[in-house]
Amino acid sequence: MKKVIRNILISVLVICVVVFAIFFGISQYVVNSTRDNVHTIAQIEESGEHVDAILVLGASVYVDGTPSDILADRLEVACDLYFADVAPAIIVSGDNTDSHYNESDAMKDYCVELGVPAGNIYVDHAGYDTYASVWRAKYVYGAQSVVIVTQAYHLYRALSIAEGLDMRALGVAADKGEYNNQTMYSMRENVARVKDFFQTLFHVEPADVVQPIKR
Repeated sequence: MKKVIRNILISVLVICVVVFAIFFGISQYVVNSTRDNVHTIAQIEESGEHVDAILVLGASVYVDGTPSDILADRLEVACDLYFADVAPAIIVSGDNTDSHYNESDAMKDYCVELGVPAGNIYVDHAGYDTYASVWRAKYVYGAQSVVIVTQAYHLYRALSIAEGLDMRALGVAADKGEYNNQTMYSMRENVARVKDFFQTLFHVEPADVVQPIKR
């Protein structure tokens, strides 16, 4: 009986090690395969790159509707890219799951405050997660090439999704300082990379794909 239990425990341990190795391997692949596509604003300006749109990925907003620090940094970098004539439009993609929480409208308002014309900002209310935001940028908003703006820890996954969906994608990291809960974000990101790797592999269609384009 003890031998059987020991063999079962060994088998479970081996399975756990294999699963962890696969999990870690996919996460590292996502980072390593996209690292060269992460640039600074200056590098993109110098290269003369021009894309269909700048895609800003959503993050939390405060109760009064103002962007959190992490989101404000993304939006400021996106506006800098817009004023550098990298793209003619900005897509702000965020979560708008109920009437009391609206990331995307807050994102647009912030960009307008920074001087971007409202008519050049596309508001995606159905960017419920990173995969949906990137998928919709291509299949709903028609962007075949994008510069994606988010923090570095998140950027690799977004670029991997875009490349897997056959988009031409560059990334600019919006890290301007330390953020609260950064360790938690980074740990959660490893899980999300694996999830989105498989979603991208099978070109999964997200929910709410027929929402009309809004500005």
